[in-house]
Amino acid sequence: MARGRGDKEDAEKYSGLLKLVQILSFLVVFVAGIIIGLATSAHMNTYFSSQAQLFSTSTVTSFQVSNSKDNCSQTPTPCSEPDCLSMNVFLHPTNLTHKLSDDELFWRASLTPYRKEYPFPRAPKVAFMFLTRGPLPFMPLWERFFKDHEKYFSIYLHTPPDYYLDAAVDSPFYGRQIPSQRVEWGTVSLAGAERRLLANALLDFSNERFVLLSESCIPVYNFPTVYKYLIGSSYSFVESYDDPTRYGRGRYNRRMLPHIKLYQWRKGSQWFEMQRSVATYIVSDTKYYNLFKKYCKPACYPDEHYIPTFLNMFHGSMNANRTVTWVDWSMGGPHPAMHEGVNVTEDFIQAIRNNGTLCAYNDEQTSVCYLFARKFAPSALEPLLNLSSTVMNF
Repeated sequence: MARGRGDKEDAEKYSGLLKLVQILSFLVVFVAGIIIGLATSAHMNTYFSSQAQLFSTSTVTSFQVSNSKDNCSQTPTPCSEPDCLSMNVFLHPTNLTHKLSDDELFWRASLTPYRKEYPFPRAPKVAFMFLTRGPLPFMPLWERFFKDHEKYFSIYLHTPPDYYLDAAVDSPFYGRQIPSQRVEWGTVSLAGAERRLLANALLDFSNERFVLLSESCIPVYNFPTVYKYLIGSSYSFVESYDDPTRYGRGRYNRRMLPHIKLYQWRKGSQWFEMQRSVATYIVSDTKYYNLFKKYCKPACYPDEHYIPTFLNMFHGSMNANRTVTWVDWSMGGPHPAMHEGVNVTEDFIQAIRNNGTLCAYNDEQTSVCYLFARKFAPSALEPLLNLSSTVMNF
């Protein structure tokens, strides 16, 4: 019996010791875990703090470098330099010099906002686009025409690339030459120059109407009359008609099939006027312009067919199918008559303005059909200046 009690007491002591050891082991593991956790936490805090500091430094540096490249502030503060993006610079680019390729320019010009209302005061302007071979002999006449109407027009000049127009600083023609390319008569380069003028003019969001002119063109009405006529029109003025002769359908190339069919082929005057949406459609086109570039070779004359055909196919409902630039084809031949100074009289200008014909304007008939005229020799400048204050009222 004594041995039994002793064994039981020994077993109880052993069991108690075992529990004590287990408790101590748990405490050791627990304390070790706390120590390891604290050490790890301190290390992670140090790591992420250094990374956050590095990210912050990198971001500021990147921002500064980006601003440095844009010639703006070296610190993350709002831009203050003239070439930094601002609403006024975005809407009304004053420096027409740029290094955009044609593809880049046409892409930029094709951007159209979905939002119809304007978040800025907007006076619609007429873009006067001059496609010239050099000098502008009628620049003094045009300067008189534009005088005191600066808010309502803009000027763009496409000249030979190496030509510099000598215009006074206070002239509306000063600094208005766009980056141009060489143009050859009767080739697709003429249509390319027209699109280049349209694209540069489209960069100014206030330009609402676009008129193409040459160095031999003159206005036959004063600016308020021309402005009201164009801004108030619901249609573009692009001559587009079906000519069944060899000078029309005879220039069609069947290799344009199936994209352009013979019955869709149109002819018209190169000297157009159009609204902003139509101008945007033209600079956005690549498919049909490339077809003309590939298949409309001399003597096809893309400048007489590309825009008339393109509008006839897709946007005919927006076009009045006539030109607002008068020209005299009575002499016959491939070129219109040239008018010298001796022929420019009051009766002559009145005959252009009121030639006894009627034309459509906003679905009604009007006797005011032509706003501009060509082709005039430099010798006509002096007589025209003498008539400008009486007949043309400017």
